[in-house]
Amino acid sequence: MKQTILTLAAAAVLFAACGTKQETVKEESNQNNVTTMELKNVSERVNMGAKLYVTPQPALMIATYDGEGTPDVMMAAWGGQYEGNQVCFQLSSHQTTDNLRLNKAFTLSYADARTVAESDYFGIASGRDVKDKVAAAGFTCTKSQNVNAPIIDQYPLAMECKVVEMIERGEGGAFVVGEIVNAVADPSILTDGKIDIKKLDPVAWDASSLNYITLADSVGKAWHSGRVFMK
Repeated sequence: MKQTILTLAAAAVLFAACGTKQETVKEESNQNNVTTMELKNVSERVNMGAKLYVTPQPALMIATYDGEGTPDVMMAAWGGQYEGNQVCFQLSSHQTTDNLRLNKAFTLSYADARTVAESDYFGIASGRDVKDKVAAAGFTCTKSQNVNAPIIDQYPLAMECKVVEMIERGEGGAFVVGEIVNAVADPSILTDGKIDIKKLDPVAWDASSLNYITLADSVGKAWHSGRVFMK
């Protein structure tokens, strides 16, 4: 796949407000050490309990090499922008986690509307059980020229990243911070030399309905639409 070199920062995770359960709910302590408490009602709202409603979440495709140089890719949702040219994500114990510890490098892409089935497969099949998930899905890859990681050819945007920090979280998991060294884009998703979000057509994961959703059309201009309230 022909690629044009671009310098990009990772897209930030989108957040939406969540509600809570109509009747008073007694929540049990969970793995995040949330204190058990009696929840009170909020007028004209519905209590939903202490569940994760940070949605939509990005469908991040993390591509790495294992110790034998076999490419692997997995989908992760718990991640986003960390600093200006850094990304972060949290992983449990995966082949990807092992590969990151080994090579300290990865590429980061977005699942898109054209690759939903393959991207979902990368999220549900383990690289420890399937030796080459990339080939199994009918995908191909090209070795990055800047980091020791594969670029998945079927994803038109890839951020080449090096691991700058891994915080071990127990049971084989880790919190990972990566620095974007470079980004490469297929010309098909560019308009006037910039990434065109409509051409990229990324999907997000809706944690509420457990569906993949596409991004809607523009409804406002950042740092501009709110100026109607400026005095």
